[in-house]
Amino acid sequence: MNLLAFIQSKHNLIFKLLIVFTCSVIITLLLPNKQVKGQRVGSFDAIWASPDLIAEDDFFLKKTDEEINSEKKIIEKEAPLFFTNINDEKVEKLKELELLKQSDNKLYLILKPLIDSVYERGVIESVDTALYQKQVFISKGNFAEASIYFDFFTIKTAAEFIGTALQNNKIGNFNYAEYLSINYFLNKEKTSLYLDSKLSQVSLYKTAVLSGQVLVRRGEALTNNKRFLINHYFYLQNAKGGLSFLKLVFSWLLVFLILIVLLCYLLFFRKQIFGQNKQIVFLYLIVIVSVISTFIFSKYGLLVLALPFALVPILVRVFFDSRTALFSHLIVVLICSLFMADKLEFILLQLLSGIGTLFAIAEMRKRQQIINAAALVFVFYVIIFVSYQIGFGTPQLVKKVSVYVPFAVSSVLVLLAYPIILLTEKVFGFISDFKLLELCDLNQPLLRQLSQDVPGTFQHSLQVANLAEEAIYYIGGNTLLVRTGAMYHDIGKIQNPNFFTENQAKGYSPHQEMEPLESAKIIINHVIAGVELAKAHKLPEQIIDFIRTHHGTTYVGYFLNIMKQQQGPEAINESEFRYPGPIPFSKETAVLMMADGVEAASRSLKVHDALSINELVDNIIDYKIQQNQFINSDITFKDITTIRKIFKKRLMNIYHARIEYPI
Repeated sequence: MNLLAFIQSKHNLIFKLLIVFTCSVIITLLLPNKQVKGQRVGSFDAIWASPDLIAEDDFFLKKTDEEINSEKKIIEKEAPLFFTNINDEKVEKLKELELLKQSDNKLYLILKPLIDSVYERGVIESVDTALYQKQVFISKGNFAEASIYFDFFTIKTAAEFIGTALQNNKIGNFNYAEYLSINYFLNKEKTSLYLDSKLSQVSLYKTAVLSGQVLVRRGEALTNNKRFLINHYFYLQNAKGGLSFLKLVFSWLLVFLILIVLLCYLLFFRKQIFGQNKQIVFLYLIVIVSVISTFIFSKYGLLVLALPFALVPILVRVFFDSRTALFSHLIVVLICSLFMADKLEFILLQLLSGIGTLFAIAEMRKRQQIINAAALVFVFYVIIFVSYQIGFGTPQLVKKVSVYVPFAVSSVLVLLAYPIILLTEKVFGFISDFKLLELCDLNQPLLRQLSQDVPGTFQHSLQVANLAEEAIYYIGGNTLLVRTGAMYHDIGKIQNPNFFTENQAKGYSPHQEMEPLESAKIIINHVIAGVELAKAHKLPEQIIDFIRTHHGTTYVGYFLNIMKQQQGPEAINESEFRYPGPIPFSKETAVLMMADGVEAASRSLKVHDALSINELVDNIIDYKIQQNQFINSDITFKDITTIRKIFKKRLMNIYHARIEYPI
């Protein structure tokens, strides 16, 4: 039961720790199995920029089926033909030729040299015309003599040779072919054995790499074969077994410590963000998405540097502040560097370009700033890359145009910030400066209605906005947020405008004919009505907070005092004269409360001089402090002192008051 009570009391903290734990586990499972010594390369990589890549284990580079089949076809095409010399039939033919000597000695003397020359060259067995270009081996005992097919006669070419010679000697109609025979016969068995032996020797592997062998040296130009070898090596490395349990635990511990640092930063320096689980989820979601993107790009050999890491500080700055944006970006860069071979180069590139981005969007008021940020990111990338490579890396890379392509892609992708901001506003309910600028537009339906139907309250809201914005500018905070909140804080007065002093004309007030309690309820109701009206017009919760808190839990003092005079203090329930609250919980809402009270009270001054304004400002702010209206706000007495000075100076400028010096 005690454990359950502890969990219930600490459920918010437990939820945040659970987010950190879950993110750390996911990231640990995505981390490389071994120390990263390089990345897969593509056609854009002209030079190996990482340190010398040395094989840690023996591995063999397999050939593809197409390569093996192609190699076999070449062997089949180039395999020689084996022929065997068999002279038995030739001897019989020559004996028959000798018989011709007795019957026709003249013809014998002509034919004998021709037949001898044919057999001396050799008569080979005819083969398919596709085999003519092949090398020929003539077996002679245990030896084979190399030749070519066209060095020999075939029966056909031998007959043509002899026939031509006889025609030249004017001898015709003689059957000389009966003296010709083949003496070189195709040995199909030996030819097949040779071909089979060669085909069986075709290796399944293209390259054998031994442990300790240098695959590629730093600064070496990359060929297609070298790229294939590098990528195959990293494929085999990634395909190996996962981390050992001990290594897995300590990898998780490292990631967990990095992530918990972000949570500690929010706890100690950004308590308002720390208190909002939705904002915590958003920040860690950015980290997870960045790491997953880096994992995918590194695993599949894509251009990791083309990822728009500069989006991280932009997105965080739009919804939070510059310091939180820088801290979040640092966490992302540190974790993603674990995927990089040259971690120092990656950290320098991304961290410094992220800082440069924050310079460009210090006050996010225009869409043009995103374009400026994208251009600035590219400039930072190029300067840092060139400086690092010439000073500490591979100078040859600087001359390659292709290495700047990822930087250009990353810079262009920074332009995705605007649609992502809109999506984030929809999903998380956050409010950006762009949204605030839209809400501040005087053509917004509520503001237009306020200016037309309740001009007195509209002017009051403008003055409050000016006071609050200037105060926030000096003490630190979101000036655009407080201005927007000030413009909408009194929209509830649209319902009963004549019951409020700034809208009353000729000194007439409806409250003169009403009971104090009834009047107080109408005054208090403008807060409730304002919240309902804001929700009906789908204003963001951050703006509605200004409507809820601009009177906090203070009293409608004027009507409370009248009631006390009429019925006595003991007979009055003071809670009926109290605003519903809540009290302000941020610098912006606290400053708006002060500005609203001071501006409204200044209208009732009969004399607007320095002394009366000083006294008015001090009394209003002191009253708010006495009513404990600022105990939930991260505002200091130093801030309040600054606010007093600003309000006094501003009101004196408005009413042209000056200090009266003695004559």
